[in-house]
Amino acid sequence: MPTRQQLLEQDARDLARLGYAQQLFREMGGFSNFAISFSIISVLTGAVLLYGYGLKLAGPVINTVGWPVVSVLTLCVAASMAELASAYPTAGGLYFWAFRLGGRGWAWLTAWLNMIGQVTITAGINVAAATYLIGAATRIAGLPADVAVPLFGSATSWYFQLAVMVAIMIPQVLINVFGIRLTARLSDFSVWWHVGGVLVIVLALAFLGAHHNDPGFLVRHVTTASPLEASSADLGGGRTAPALVVADYKIPSPLFALVPGLLALYAAAPLGLVFVLGLLQAQWTYTGYDASAHVAEETVMARLNSAWGVFLSVAVSAVVGYALLLVLTWSIPKGDVAATANDAYPVLHVAYGNLPAALGHVVAVIIGVAMWLCGLASITSMARMWYAFARDDGMPGAPYLKRVHPTLRTPVWSIVVTSALAVLITVYAAAYSVVTSISTITLYLAYVIPVWLNWRNRRRSRGEYATRATAPWSLGRFGGAINAVAILWVLVISVVFALPPNELVLWTMLLLGALIALYWALSARRRFVGPAGAASTR
Repeated sequence: MPTRQQLLEQDARDLARLGYAQQLFREMGGFSNFAISFSIISVLTGAVLLYGYGLKLAGPVINTVGWPVVSVLTLCVAASMAELASAYPTAGGLYFWAFRLGGRGWAWLTAWLNMIGQVTITAGINVAAATYLIGAATRIAGLPADVAVPLFGSATSWYFQLAVMVAIMIPQVLINVFGIRLTARLSDFSVWWHVGGVLVIVLALAFLGAHHNDPGFLVRHVTTASPLEASSADLGGGRTAPALVVADYKIPSPLFALVPGLLALYAAAPLGLVFVLGLLQAQWTYTGYDASAHVAEETVMARLNSAWGVFLSVAVSAVVGYALLLVLTWSIPKGDVAATANDAYPVLHVAYGNLPAALGHVVAVIIGVAMWLCGLASITSMARMWYAFARDDGMPGAPYLKRVHPTLRTPVWSIVVTSALAVLITVYAAAYSVVTSISTITLYLAYVIPVWLNWRNRRRSRGEYATRATAPWSLGRFGGAINAVAILWVLVISVVFALPPNELVLWTMLLLGALIALYWALSARRRFVGPAGAASTR
């Protein structure tokens, strides 16, 4: 059995073969690597905050059927990524894979999609946590939701929510700056907090809950708000119509004007439409598990542990999340889907509607702590991705972003700058579902590019691709089929999650695509040579 020191030396040699010297502190074991992705997935964040979103559109069926459907398809994506993480265990993760499999253009595109996705997912997590914590605090204190707050007007003010977001991010940033050892320990703690927290909530509602619906209720389709209503806003003069909303600005929807038949479809709200739109709840929850790849250079036995971290974080979340959603839906007070879906905090509505106030407070605290731990892990992953790309001079400001503190051995500038960007993106996209949609699409496009390149090369038997010889964690003969399912699923969600009521996502993604293409054509195409490590080993 090799000693820990021998394992560290082997990891350093593996990294050297990929062209990089060991700079970051290699402290994480397999459990810690899994823990960081599991914490970012955080079923107590995504599944809780978007619980009302799916419920309002499709009813209980979105949790009972939608969650397992998304879970199985996401496992195909995770397995495809795990194989590549085993072959290329670097902090650059996805964009390093894309370079080795497809060249510098694919690497550059993957990097920018991944970086944008990392910032928006961190923004979504922490603004969600801020919004939730305000609601939980007012309920625990017995105050009205819109209680007056000095300077900001009320607790429901968007700018007050932003201020709370900044306040909860400050300790997250400091912990990330002052060391990977503390971050790893908190990620380990986060796993037990999430699993134990879900167990407490499930058992409390199952055995002490005042309301339990019949089994048929769990597969009921109820549309509380049609997609048309969800896509509409007050345009002034008493006129409510489909609208494109940017913060406080509203204009008539360009998409509904371009596609006249969309109005009738959205008004009719067929099950197929509301079901796929409601899948955002589950799919956004399953984001950020690329973190296990991004901390590969800080993980012992990275070729196996990073791969298992990617895959198991999704698999375990699938089981834990499904138990939570089934019991929450089973316990909707009096089976009143509309009252639950329309509550600003639907999970708290279920908890306080079933349990004694003191136990409701416990549920509220469990969820709040889980959300903060989720944000902490997200900053870790985000900063490592930006650091890795800066290390290869892939962006403006790279000389600062790639600096590693000589004593702390953490990328301090990368941590601070990306956290500030997460706050700024939230100011732009004031609708929570818009931030979540942008992060889901950009991250999954970044996930699927190297998966597609690997699938393409394997089919052609040309170029690099993962094999049992290069990837100890291998899909073997099932790899091609699993890759194909993953690619098709990402294409589907990239379209669905850019549709109204998230139309802002569509236009943002088109603008983003144009800016990325322009930047590549005018500058990066000549300047960017690709990951230094990958280039030196090809």
